[in-house]
Amino acid sequence: MYLDDKLHASYVNKLPEVFYSEMEPNPVSEPKLIKWNEELAGQLGIKQEGMLNVVAGNRFPAVSKPIAQAYAGHQFGNFTMLGDGRATLVGEWQNIAGEKLDMQLKGAGRTPYSRGGDGRAALGPMLREYIISEAMHGLGIPTTRSLAVVSTGDPVYRETVLPGAILTRIAKSHLRVGTFEYARRFCSETDLTALADYSIERHYPELAGEQDRYLRFFQAVVDRQASLIAQWVSVGFIHGVMNTDNMTISGETIDYGPCAFLDKYDPKTVFSSIDVQGRYAYANQPPIAAWNLARFAETLLPLLDAVPEEAVKKAEAILKEYPRIYRKYWLEIMYRKIGIQEAAAGDEVLVEDLLKWMEQTGADYTNTFRALTIGDLATLEPNEDFLSWKKRWDERTSAVRPEAVRQTMQKANPHVIPRNYLVEEALDAAGNGDYTLFDSLLEAVSKPYSYASIDPKYTANPPEPDEPFQTFCGT
Repeated sequence: MYLDDKLHASYVNKLPEVFYSEMEPNPVSEPKLIKWNEELAGQLGIKQEGMLNVVAGNRFPAVSKPIAQAYAGHQFGNFTMLGDGRATLVGEWQNIAGEKLDMQLKGAGRTPYSRGGDGRAALGPMLREYIISEAMHGLGIPTTRSLAVVSTGDPVYRETVLPGAILTRIAKSHLRVGTFEYARRFCSETDLTALADYSIERHYPELAGEQDRYLRFFQAVVDRQASLIAQWVSVGFIHGVMNTDNMTISGETIDYGPCAFLDKYDPKTVFSSIDVQGRYAYANQPPIAAWNLARFAETLLPLLDAVPEEAVKKAEAILKEYPRIYRKYWLEIMYRKIGIQEAAAGDEVLVEDLLKWMEQTGADYTNTFRALTIGDLATLEPNEDFLSWKKRWDERTSAVRPEAVRQTMQKANPHVIPRNYLVEEALDAAGNGDYTLFDSLLEAVSKPYSYASIDPKYTANPPEPDEPFQTFCGT
């Protein structure tokens, strides 16, 4: 089988067995390939031919030793034992660039961590992850990606009977903060050390062999997460469930359940139906990341210093830097969104005042920056406060060629995002077998910075909903 050339057993030869359970196929009755990501497949060096039974979980390659991973996590602040309850890691794939990537099947059936669940997934949530993860990739934000969606031919039973599906997810790895929480809570220090060493080897190889590698490892994860969250916030993305099991060691966005994008700019926006307290609201994402990283620090304390008090001091010193690091990354992006390449005094206030105006007027987040980019200010319904801001902005950018300002802004401001109502329309139609809307939306959001001619519905302000938009955990 041609897969044998590039597929290797996942983690099995690198990590202690306590971190996973080996899996057998959980066959489905009538697999049918619904979506195949040709661009990603090309980067991986995978051909579609012969892949159906692999991505359906009906058969695994001979060299593969599929596993379900054990992990724990803080969900809405409460610690719990978790694990891959409906996912099977097929193997580590080596792409054409020589990089190792995980190939995971989501919705592949029961595992030892299913906790009574059926281990399956419905078609709608798998298609949702496919389109949102590809939109995030188009936006240039680190993310897991979707290679394929397969309908299983088997129903899944939730509040109603739904068609079953399996998504093939490609990731730098599926190691999470929750994996380290599991190691610290339930495993030996030897196991924890093995996990840290493997994570460094996989994601931060420049640190391998360094005497203070565990401290620098923590610092590197803090830096990547600060950068990631800054990118989320800059495009108006709300993850929805920032539990510690949804924070990766690699710094990729993972698990697209109740996620969505801002329409009107309101920092308190929450889309998730289960986030009744607003823990994971748009503006709370940066501090929640810091909270999650503090939990990560707790798991690493035995490796940071033999003296517990010294270990805490070292971890705290790095955590204290997180707000500054996040702010630096965020401002760098926001400056480019208003056409500024080199920051100067007063630029931070210029950014904050624009956001304040947007919040006060309920302006659309994406389309405000799009209008500034293309010079279509009439669509913003400018009032006196905005005109005052624009005068300051014009003065600030007057020393730079207008075309250079526009190019800077165009690279930072998407002209299209996966609008919530358009995603829902596409998923509803796909549920009835019509993928026309899905395919058109996918094509549009895959190239968000092109500013090419596009159907106006993708760039228009969304209609006022009859009731607040809500998203739900895919089950």
